[in-house]
Amino acid sequence: MAKKLTHFDAQGRASMVDVAGKSETRRIARASGRIVMRPATLKKILAGSAKKGDVLGVARIAAIQASKRVSELIPLCHPLALTKVAVDFSVDQANDAVECVATAENVGRTGVEMEALTAVSVGLLTIYDMCKAVDRGMRMEGIRLLHKQGGKSGLWQAEQAKPVKFRKTVKR
Repeated sequence: MAKKLTHFDAQGRASMVDVAGKSETRRIARASGRIVMRPATLKKILAGSAKKGDVLGVARIAAIQASKRVSELIPLCHPLALTKVAVDFSVDQANDAVECVATAENVGRTGVEMEALTAVSVGLLTIYDMCKAVDRGMRMEGIRLLHKQGGKSGLWQAEQAKPVKFRKTVKR
């Protein structure tokens, strides 16, 4: 059975969803995406020799900051009091890519999927921005929700994609 879109009123006008009647529950969402680049660009990132500095460190901060600003960027999103945002990068040297995984959490009346997705998107955009002088052909791909839990709808998980083996995890 098809579900209706929630961000429209009875007349078809855009509206913010009323969450006043919903129960506050712990909500968690995890999203991922990746940026693919030239091998030389990835080497600069790993060596810390990018002209603008610590690419992954800055991208992590940008991603966290973006998750806190979602309601300012996406018109019908509720402002949320996030309780946790974690952003991790994994390097896939075999495919010259960096994967970003973001997890957002809160205790509230609406989910944090948009916060996790925005964190991933801005994290990858920041990598692009910091490296574009040497590689304008980078591409972001596969940005998607992996997992969400909490609220009336409970647990949702994305279908398992073919596993990707990453050779090196970067902790900065």
